[in-house]
Amino acid sequence: MAGAESGGSAAPGEDVKPFTPETAKEIVMSLQQPAVFCNMVGDWPALHWNVKFLSAVLDGKTIEFRIGSKTMDLVPQFETRCSYVKATLEEFLAWSSGQPSCLSGPFSCFEYSKYWAYADYKYIARIFEDKAEIFQDIRWSDFGFPGRSGKESTLWIGSEGANTPCHLDSYGCNLVLQVQGRKKWHLFPPGDTSFLYPTRIPYEESSVFSKVNVAKPDLKRFPEFKNTTAHVVTLSPGQVLLVPRHWWHYVESIDPVTISINSWIELDADHEARVEEAITRTLVCAIKSAESPSDEDIWLNPTEVEATSHEINLQYLNKAVSAYFKCQKASVSEQTRPSSTEAERAMSPSHKRRKKQVGWEPGGCKLLTHEFGFSTLKAEKFQKIPFGPHLIQVLPQPQETSSTGADKSDYGDLLHENEGGHFGKLHCIRKQLAMSNDCETPANQMDSDGSANASQTALSTNDLLDCLVNPHVISLVAQLLLERAGV
Repeated sequence: MAGAESGGSAAPGEDVKPFTPETAKEIVMSLQQPAVFCNMVGDWPALHWNVKFLSAVLDGKTIEFRIGSKTMDLVPQFETRCSYVKATLEEFLAWSSGQPSCLSGPFSCFEYSKYWAYADYKYIARIFEDKAEIFQDIRWSDFGFPGRSGKESTLWIGSEGANTPCHLDSYGCNLVLQVQGRKKWHLFPPGDTSFLYPTRIPYEESSVFSKVNVAKPDLKRFPEFKNTTAHVVTLSPGQVLLVPRHWWHYVESIDPVTISINSWIELDADHEARVEEAITRTLVCAIKSAESPSDEDIWLNPTEVEATSHEINLQYLNKAVSAYFKCQKASVSEQTRPSSTEAERAMSPSHKRRKKQVGWEPGGCKLLTHEFGFSTLKAEKFQKIPFGPHLIQVLPQPQETSSTGADKSDYGDLLHENEGGHFGKLHCIRKQLAMSNDCETPANQMDSDGSANASQTALSTNDLLDCLVNPHVISLVAQLLLERAGV
């Protein structure tokens, strides 16, 4: 059983974890399907972060809530289709409780029975910037990521019905701690991408949205959606969900008030993903900015401050390419070290200092997997995942059940059995990682192996266009356009 791993005997009253940090990290970095950790965070102070507690800590500070309709239609409720209000958590709690005092407050125009409210993507480091001690209430070190706390985490507070449109994150994998209430997650594997009709409009860096309203799919318009394989789980307080890289997810609050905390874990593959995101940003901004403005075509997500200029986007692309080659070179150097194992290097004082220096500082061109003391070889050896009462596999829905029809599976029931046990987009951070000036060597000074070479010129618009209009690419784009035109 998974519970056999406790990392040694515990002192009386001390919380015993079913997995050591090393084992938990091996699971996070190697598992390619969603799973729920149980009994890993029973001693985290963050488990007391209910709305009343956070309201007292914020002491009247207002935060922005996204307002959406509880009435479902066939189109996803993208952030561009929502209303926004600024309110205190006390006002939110009064509104979600149906108190009459809300008749004149910031939620006065939104009847609770008809609307939901969501304070999503709230960076803990920002909203608690004057209360840094609270960062330590979140201890991702228990999952093998020392030094990672609330400073690298995001807070989500919602009412019943609050939801995040179906999307995938371009970077990293995701650890999500449920603190208050329950959330229902609908997850789809990367192989289902074509069945989910991906779109970059509304545009948000590092988020690829689905055109399908997963909660009410329009099968006439999106017939291939029926081929998806949904993995559905209801996450309860004290449980931590692992969302692997590039897994699609639609998330909905199913209790009157829900609170979640998440942290995105960087991966080596993010370096190439940043180049892809840079190309996407350049194309989307160039093409959409050239169109005549339309009130009906709000293409930029509210999380994006503005449509950046072509010059800035080209700088962004060159920095992403530079960072990619720099990290490739560092990876080669790391692999050719003549002595010591990965674990020994991870525990060496110099490695710890280097980890602390780069940490979550923007633009650190680091070996993300190796930086966390994890080796690819170790991942290959870690083939038997210890599923059981402490690590619950999120299984596919039965074929005869619609992707949103079932509320519980056998594993969902098992999750609720564990409720009595011990109780875990960073868009601005991720964007800074790609756009930072910390990578001093520009692309025009990088050779193909990542070494300095002043003879190579910086990537230009024509370079980008040459790649985009490559016959192979054009053939694929033509096929996709023809498929769309024929719908």
